Parts: sequence; C-alpha cells; structure tokens
Amino acid sequence: MINPFSIARLPRIEFGAGGIKKLPDLIAQYGNRVLLVTGQRSFPESPHWRTLLAALEKADVDWAQVRINDEPSPQNVDETVRQFHGKAFTAVAGIGGGSVLDAAKAIAGLLPVGDSVMDYLEGVGPEKPYQGPALPFIAVPTTAGTGSEATKNAVLSVRGPNGFKKSFRDDQLVPQYALLDPDLLASCPPTQIAANAMDALTQLLESYVSIKANPFTDALAESGLRAVRDGLFAWYENGGNAAEGRTQMAYAALLSGIGLAQTGLGSVHGLASPLGAFFPIPHGAVCGTLVGAATRVNLAALRERDPDHPAWRKYARAGDLLYGRHFPSLEEGHAALLALLDEWTERLNLPRLNTYGIQESDFPQIVVHSRGSSMKTNPLTLSDAEITNVLRQRL
Repeated sequence: MINPFSIARLPRIEFGAGGIKKLPDLIAQYGNRVLLVTGQRSFPESPHWRTLLAALEKADVDWAQVRINDEPSPQNVDETVRQFHGKAFTAVAGIGGGSVLDAAKAIAGLLPVGDSVMDYLEGVGPEKPYQGPALPFIAVPTTAGTGSEATKNAVLSVRGPNGFKKSFRDDQLVPQYALLDPDLLASCPPTQIAANAMDALTQLLESYVSIKANPFTDALAESGLRAVRDGLFAWYENGGNAAEGRTQMAYAALLSGIGLAQTGLGSVHGLASPLGAFFPIPHGAVCGTLVGAATRVNLAALRERDPDHPAWRKYARAGDLLYGRHFPSLEEGHAALLALLDEWTERLNLPRLNTYGIQESDFPQIVVHSRGSSMKTNPLTLSDAEITNVLRQRL
C-alpha cells in the first residue's frame, strides 16, 4: 500500500552537456532585459561568458550583472534590489554555485516588489506572507552540491556571534528552468568538489531517511546515491572518465535538491545552520565532515529506541547502493555505510570542526540553535547529548 503524498512544484529541467547554449533563448522568451547573477570570477572569466553575452546581443537582450562573493547575506540581496528595482527587468538568470543561485532566487522574488528580504526570512523579523509576483528565474548551477536549482529556498546568512542562516521560501521562487550543463563543472577545484559532492550525498541520504519520505522521493534518492557512487571520485580524481563523473554528480545534486524540497532533511543540516552562522565554515564542509558521525548517532538511537523505523532498513539499503553490492544483513549494511562515509571523509580531506575555530565550549550554543526545520524531519528526535556527540566526533 502506498500512503498519500504530495509533490511540490518543480522547475522545467534541461540536462546535458553543452546545455549552456540554450540559455540565451530561454532568457529571450521572457523579454529583452535580464539581470545576470554570477560568482566573482569562475563563470565571468570563462569562454562561456563571452559566448553568452554575444548571443544576448544578437537577440537584442540588454543585461546587467551582479556578482556574489561567499555565502549571500540579506544585505547583499537588499542592496541589489535597491539598485535595480524599477529597472524593467523581464527575467533573472543565476549562473554559479549554490550561494549564487540562492541570492539570485531572492533577488528575482523581490525586484518587482522592492521589499527587504528581512521581511520574509523565517524566524527573523515579521515573516510577512509573500504575495509576489516573482520575476521569471533561470537557475544554471556551475557546481554539483546544493540542488538549489530545484528548490523554493533562498538561504541567506549573517555570520558572527549573533548570526543566523535562514530561508526566504515560497513556491513562486521555484526556478522556471533548471539548466544543468555538466561541462560547466570542469573548472571546480578539488576542495570545492569534495565539499559540494558530500553536500549532495548528505541531502540524498537525509531525504531518503526523512520522516516525510515517500516512494517517489525514495526512487530519486536511490538513483542519486548510485550516481554519487559512480561519479564522485571519477570527477574528484580528474582522470580519463572525469567528464562522466561530472555528469553523474550534476545529476545526483539535482536529485538531492528535488528530494530535500519534498521531504526536508535531517540532523546534519540542522547543525549546518548554526555552524554556518556562527563560524566561517562553508556549508559543504559542514555536511562532509558531519555526515558519518550523524549517521552513526542516528543508527545508535534507532537501535535503542525504534528499530522498526523505516530508516533502519533504509540506512542498510544506502550501504548496498554506495558499495554496489548487497549485504546479507541490515547490520552489515549499516557497518558498511559507516565505514564508507568515514573513508570518504578522510579521502576527500574534509576538515575537522576545530579548523574553523570551533571549540567544545561552543557546543551548547550550537545545539540549542540546531532544532530548526531540518532537525524536525530527522528519523527521530535526538537528545542534546546525542547532538553533542555528533559534534564531538568531528572536533
């Protein structure tokens, strides 16, 4: 029997090598003035940038550019909205990593109305209901990690002792198009590949065992886990099959975004929010360094309190999928999954938390701020001591 479930709106997906060539026509269908939101250097300094601008000129499309450096803040978004509100843009295209896409998503939502994003951030300010309309938004990822191209979430950060990492989210912010060209991933350095790939893996695993998972999202998560298995190190090690590795990981990241949009996530992302707000630690590095420890703590809690939970079986299945073989018992599948996550964490040189100045004395503040929406869809409610254990394992 399949229990009732709902699937939220998704973008139209255009996937395949060379797909960046479609972008000018996608932009032009909405009108003749586009705001291009990019990173600081990677895409703007590539040959793809010059080709895009030439094609826009040929199509009589005017453009302006905004560059996003590091994880976007509400101030970045508000400054851009103040600068360009009322300038008659007909679309926004975000071309970059997850930070660029999140910023572009928020900008597309606010350019027509001119409001501050602080009016809409969950858990911050008045939390006004968003009425829209948003400008048509085209998401073009140049990394494979966050899956932002498939979600309604624009995640914004303020770093520091009183910092936060919160979402502006609404169905109207879902991109009209997610344009995924694996060729755009070719310039990613190894450290970025490691962090982003482990973010995608974490999102696939957490959406798979989420309390809101359903057969539709399970199928996507299993397909994504196979793609990570086949693609991560082919891309990371940049050998003869690197192009196929990039394709597999672009696909895996897309599925991870679709999954999280439908099911929510879990304890790793619950911790990623305060860690990213209070310390200068990149989101992907948080996921990569914590996923093994969090999985170990979740399995111990399930064994003790709820061994009949579907996640108990799913964690074993994830071990089968990532190894590419079937283990005779659930316990052997669990052990294999934990061993693999530990091995990949070391093989990818993912840093420990103390690299970013985090100390054990910081744990209480981190734990108390970890119980946001992601923690609520973890397979079961973890105690403060269990969450602390996750952190302690990776200090």
